[in-house]
Order: sequence, then structure tokens, then C-alpha cells
Amino acid sequence: MGAVERGGPVSQKRDYYEVLGVSRKASDAELKKAFRSMARKFHPDKNPDDAEAESRFKEVQEAYAILSNAEERRKYDMFGHERPGGSPWGSGGFQGVNISFDDIFGGGFDSIFSSLFGGGSRQRSSRGADLLVRHLVSFEDAFNGVDEELEIDVLNRCSGCEGSGSETADGIRVCPTCDGRGRLTRIERIGPFHQQVTQDCRACGGDGRIIQNPCKACSGEGRAEQSKKVRFSVPAGIESGTRLRLSGHGESPRSENGRPGNLYIEIELQEHEWFERDGPDLLMALPVSYVDLVLGNTVEIPHIDGSPLKVRIKAGSKPGETITILDRGLPMARISRGRGAVMVLLKLAIPGKISRATKKQLEQMREELGSGHSEILDDVLDEARNRRRS
Repeated sequence: MGAVERGGPVSQKRDYYEVLGVSRKASDAELKKAFRSMARKFHPDKNPDDAEAESRFKEVQEAYAILSNAEERRKYDMFGHERPGGSPWGSGGFQGVNISFDDIFGGGFDSIFSSLFGGGSRQRSSRGADLLVRHLVSFEDAFNGVDEELEIDVLNRCSGCEGSGSETADGIRVCPTCDGRGRLTRIERIGPFHQQVTQDCRACGGDGRIIQNPCKACSGEGRAEQSKKVRFSVPAGIESGTRLRLSGHGESPRSENGRPGNLYIEIELQEHEWFERDGPDLLMALPVSYVDLVLGNTVEIPHIDGSPLKVRIKAGSKPGETITILDRGLPMARISRGRGAVMVLLKLAIPGKISRATKKQLEQMREELGSGHSEILDDVLDEARNRRRS
């Protein structure tokens, strides 16, 4: 006769409200928000081969299954886990349900849990697909901000059938296979265990309806591709790669009770003729002559904001030095006020060709324009000392 393992006392089930992290007065919306957060955290797809996360995921499902049903919640509030008649799940206990990440984000889990207690023939809600469009914006428009308009082709609710998918109002019937739920639940045996599996109904494609007389304009889809114009604002200081979200401007849902998806507009900036960008700062190189560096000068160049940009070169400047002009860069997109700087890199412009007369003058001035040292090594040492001090 084999040995019998004896463990400690059987642990009691945790309070359902505690499992979801909500108060006993939590509203339906608060319960749903808490469930979505916890289910996302412990979902098996996010925690592969993690037995503890799988157990917590099942515990969160069970808590929401009871508390999201008004009658079951009333019984639980009155009796707790020791309700008359025993567990609503029978002797085998709660087996869990198959919920995907799409269900968690799209809200499709409502119909799954309502079906556990025979919850009517309500279709599960769905959400239309999101769309992504890339839009090119000029550097000037990114500097100033601009209102834009785009024309896009998108699957919208069919105007011929008002989204029903049927030519006539009586051409739609409830799917007899799933009783209009759009999903079917079955029990699978895996070794000594039983697992509850829920999936879309194949007969109706998860819609809960059978279209007997499909609309000719959309072939029974309830949606047809249409052109539409969307207006949006590009904020001043926007960066390339930023995505603007226009809620509800994506594809229409397949089902009548769903929500349209979102439209995302990814901004791509055109290059400027001479400016580069580093956040809100603008960078540029300014070629100047040796005379400008030695004697100093003020150079004016046109700027994006409409006012000339004055670059003051101090006498004795060196190639490679940077001049910073504050508050003339791009607007800082994340704060209401303030602009970046313009950073001007001085570069020595070497003329391509010079006349014989100029060359002769330079030869005569070579000694005066030099460093004053007779040995080149002295120049090298001076440069090293100055560089290390700066």
C-alpha cells in the first residue's frame, strides 16, 4: 500500500474583491478596468511557463465572472464563498476560460463571461481595425504648426444597408448554432483534467447573425471602402516619427454594436536646406573666412521664424567653435512656452582658387599671420595646453 502524503490545512479562497483590488462598492466600470489590468498582467501569453501567473490569471477570471454578473454578485455579497447549494462551478471548480489579448483590449470578454451563466443572446461587441497613414510635413510647418487635411480610403459602414449587411430588414436571423452569442464553449479533456475552451462560432463568423439576403453593395459585409477627408492639427515643434491619434476615424467594426478603430497619422519631416535638428535645437555650419575669424564680423542669414538670424563672430574666434543663439530654435512641444537654441558651428572656408597677386600678398604676410613661434612643436604644445584647459 502506497504512502499517503499529508499536507497542511487547505488554504481558503481569497476574497474576490481583494483578487481584483477593488472595494466592495466598485461599479461595473471599475470592475472591468481592474479585470483588464490584472488579466493583462498575468496572461499566459505574457508569462509563458509560469505556473504561478497562470494560477493568478485563472483566479482573476473567476473573481470577475462572479462579480460581473449582478445575481451572482448579490449571492456572493450575502454568503461569500460558502453560498447555499455550493459552488456555481460544480464539484470540479472553476476551469477558466480562453481569453486572448484581443479580447482583453477590445472588450470581447464581456460576452464570454455572460455566457457562463446563460446570459442571453447578446452579440459580443467588436472594434474596427486601426489604420496607420504616413504624412510628410515641411520643416517650416513643423516650426510654426499647421492645420492639415487628408483624404483616405477606409472601410466605413455601408450606406446601402446601414451596416446591417442585408438587403432587407427581415433578411437577418439569429445564428442557431451559437444562439446569437457569436461564440461557442466546449469542454476538452486533457489527460486527467478538463479545460473549458471558447472560440468564435464558425457558422456566423463570430457575428451571432446569419445574413440570408446579402446587401449587393457590400456583399453582406456591412462595410464598404469609401473615401473620406480628415482634418487634424500638427503642433508646433513636432518631431519626425510622432504619431497623432484620431479616435474613431479607423475602420468601422464588423458587427453593428461595435466601435470604429482609430486612425494614426505618423509624421515625417522634410529636410531643411541647411538646418539639422536635435530636439528643439537647430544645428548649422557657417563657413567664414580667415579674416572674419581674426577681426570678427556679424553675418545675417534668413530664418524660419521670418526675422533674420544675426550671427556675431568675435575677433579671435577659431574654426570648430560654436556660437549659441538662445530662443531661436523650435518650439518645445511638451511645454506651453519656450524655444530651443540655434547652434552655429564656425568652419574655415578655404578659397578654391586665388590670383597670383593675392598669393604673393599671402606669402609676404606668412610670417605675420603665423603663431610667432620658430618651431612647429611649440605650436603643437600650445594647442594641447589650450585644449586641455577648455
